This record gives sequence, structure tokens and C-alpha cells, in this order.
Amino acid sequence: TDWVTLVSLLLPAAATAVYKQWIPNTNFETGSNWDKGRVPCASDVVHFEKNKVVSVFVRSPHALTDMYLPLNGELVLASGAGFTAFDGSWDPGCDSGATVRFADAEHHAWFDPTLWQAVSPSRELEPGGHIFSVDEERVPCHYDDVIFQPETSFRVNVDSSRRVIHLRSISLMGQELSSPEAWAGYLRGPSAPLQFHGNGTLQVTGTSCPDKSGCACGNTPDRHRICTALLGVSGRQCPAPACRSPLQPLGHCCRVCGATISLDFTPDFDLQKYRDRLVQALLSQPKYAGVRMAISKVHKARTFLGVISRSSTPLIQIVLIDDKVGAQTGTAAEQMAADIIEDIAQHGEALGISSGKMEVATGSTFSGQAGSHALSRITVGMVLGLLFGLLLLGGILFLYGKGKLRLPALRLPRPWDRAEDPAAPAPASDKGFDNPMFDVELPSVDAGEETLQEMAPTDHQVFYLNPLYDASETET
Repeated sequence: TDWVTLVSLLLPAAATAVYKQWIPNTNFETGSNWDKGRVPCASDVVHFEKNKVVSVFVRSPHALTDMYLPLNGELVLASGAGFTAFDGSWDPGCDSGATVRFADAEHHAWFDPTLWQAVSPSRELEPGGHIFSVDEERVPCHYDDVIFQPETSFRVNVDSSRRVIHLRSISLMGQELSSPEAWAGYLRGPSAPLQFHGNGTLQVTGTSCPDKSGCACGNTPDRHRICTALLGVSGRQCPAPACRSPLQPLGHCCRVCGATISLDFTPDFDLQKYRDRLVQALLSQPKYAGVRMAISKVHKARTFLGVISRSSTPLIQIVLIDDKVGAQTGTAAEQMAADIIEDIAQHGEALGISSGKMEVATGSTFSGQAGSHALSRITVGMVLGLLFGLLLLGGILFLYGKGKLRLPALRLPRPWDRAEDPAAPAPASDKGFDNPMFDVELPSVDAGEETLQEMAPTDHQVFYLNPLYDASETET
């Protein structure tokens, strides 16, 4: 299509950084941080739990009747902020004289997706628009920039399944720390242990994703924490999808209706260029106004005969959902996925895409499999591999038929090989003994004379089959 070339010329080549901003704070002036839902006033008694560690930013001056402080914590005072004793004069709207307690901030977890929001490099909220992230990527990834808003205090639980949580940079109290040395210096200061607690350790690397095809987020080891925190908001249960056979995107906690596309890529693939291309060429069309897209590199576990291997395969995952309802649920996403697959069929090689597989689940479809496309070189490789396997099998059978190749024989008992006669009890005069390594069933006394001569000749030699010995080899 014509728009492919046009968009490719307009888009920048460099990938942009991803900024994620922490939402909660422990500021003194934030009403939700107090059990009464309001900031303490002059006649109130302020109460901090003595065993709760806190870091509290105070923006303005306050008059208080009394204040109980914690054993371990800090009050960070802005310029002009402070506390004075209430002189007993009348204060409009503040005659309750209540005890106001500071709320517990221990439950704010790093791996809670609801506590993060995407922001632009200028630290403005990203428009909701057409782009979203799968749940694992709503939490800061390995190469993301983390922002704690200036003039705010916070306390974060960094419990993790990993010993170290890597980040590109961290900004807090208006200061950006983007090198390992700067971050190590901050960790040695008094505020860090009050702001971060838990068994995980944050590590600033200062490095961006080195691969233009993108980098996997890296939060899969903590997927259970992410999903538990997310589903805790909705009663720990995913909402029921409005389609049959809903899809389960990699890195997402719940199944969705719509479409997913898995792309195999070559070294020429550029994730940022391709994302911008889809946004400007497809998502900007009026018919796709209600479609939202997530696109990122993920790792899919390899399986062999149903067993999951420790290795994984990198691929580009596109997730498309829409705002349709009822039988139309997912149909706009399905149409856009079909347009993407069609474009890959025509221009995939130039884009660095070697194959694309589409799966669909809508309110009007029963099967989740919609189709796939692979470039000719992938198909040729599969055919050649199949032919090679058939030739190898044919060669083995040919050599076996000519007697040039011997295969281990598996001898199975057959009913016609043995006489099904009731075994007679051994005579009392029999001086023989049982050898567990050698078991021969002697013919009964009623068997024919010819059989007796074959099985037990006059010299009483006994013959048995040796699977490692082929009598035909000794024939002359």
C-alpha cells in the first residue's frame, strides 16, 4: 500500500525512553494520608504510630495542639514550612479537637500496576489515546526512567522475586540519578531506607535498551505480585470476557477479546519505527477510533511434546482491543489485525518481519484461531526440513531391507507359539532346581513325539533364543 512508504519517511529512527511516575505520596497536606480523610487543623492531636517508619514532606506551616512522632522517621520541611503550638484562639471549621492518625503507607507495593502512570519526558501525563501496556509492563521495566514527583515524600515496598531490580534512572525530590555511582551515594543517605523497604534492591544502570528491535520488560519473575495487586482491586477475579475462547496475551493477567499478532523478526526490525507506523497509518483512521494497541518484545517459552523448556523465543507481540459491545466485541480489532497481516504479506521483508501469526476472539466467533502468514523463505525451510526427514527415514528402511542395518528386535509372545496345556506337577523324583535367570517351559507328556524330539533330543541339550545371536550368520 502507498501509506507504507510515506509513513516510513516521516518517522524518527531513534527509540524514545519510557517514563513511569509513582502516584501515591506521604505528604502531610494530602488528605487521604489521614484516617479522618482531611489534613489536621489547629485543635487536633496529630498521631504517628510509633513503630511505623515514615518519611513525610511538609509543604506549609501548621499550628497543632499536640503531635506524637514515630521512633524512626523524618519530616522533610519545604522552605517556610514548620509547626507551631496552637494558642487556643478560635479557628473557623476546626473545633472538633479530634485525634487524627497518619495512615499506614507500608502496603504501597512497587509491583502494583495501579500505583504507576506513564508520563512524557516533560513529565506530563501521556494521553490515554490508542496505546496501552500489558500488565507486566505497567510497572517500571529494566530500561525505564522512574519519577517520584518533586516536593513529595513516599514509602515503597520493593519486595521482589529478584535480588536486584534494574532501572535506567530514578528522579526524586527534583533530582535525577542516572548513574550507578550517583544512586549508590543516595542509598548511603538517611532518606533511602525510610523511602524504600523490602527484600529487593533497586539498581540504576544509566543505560538504555541497546537493541532497536526492543527489549523485553523483565518483570515476568514478579508476575504473580503484579496480578495479585491488580486483581485485588476487583475482588481477585478477572472480569468475564464478552467473547468465546478469549485470548491470553503474554505478560497480561486476564484474558481479552480482540486480536493478538505474534511477529518473528530479523535484525533489520525497528520496534519504535513500526509502532509509530501502525499508530499513524492505521490507528489514526476513523474506523479504528475505538481500538487500543499494545506492542512490545516478549519471550515465549519453548515447548517440546507438551513440556515447557527453560529456553524461550523472543517475538514481537501486538495486542488489539476495542470498545465494541455484544456480538460486535473485538470486530474492529479483528479488522485492524487483518490489515496488519496483509501489510506484512506485502512488505514484511523490508520491515524486518519474517512471519506473522494472528489470533482472534470476538463476540461473534467461536474459534480463536484466525490465520497466519509466513514469508516464502520460512515456508521453503519447513518443506525442505520435512523432505530431509522423509529421505532419512527412507534410507533407514532401505538399508534395513537389504540387511545392511540391524535394528534391536522386540519379541512379543504370541498365542500360537505356545501350547496352552495345563502344566502337570513335577514328579517327586525330579532333582532339578529353579534358576531365576533361565526359564524354559517343558512340553507336556501328551505332546507329539515329533515335538519332543525337537525340544528335548536324546542327548538332553536345551536350546533357547539369544537376541544377540543370529543363527543365519553362521550358515554356509
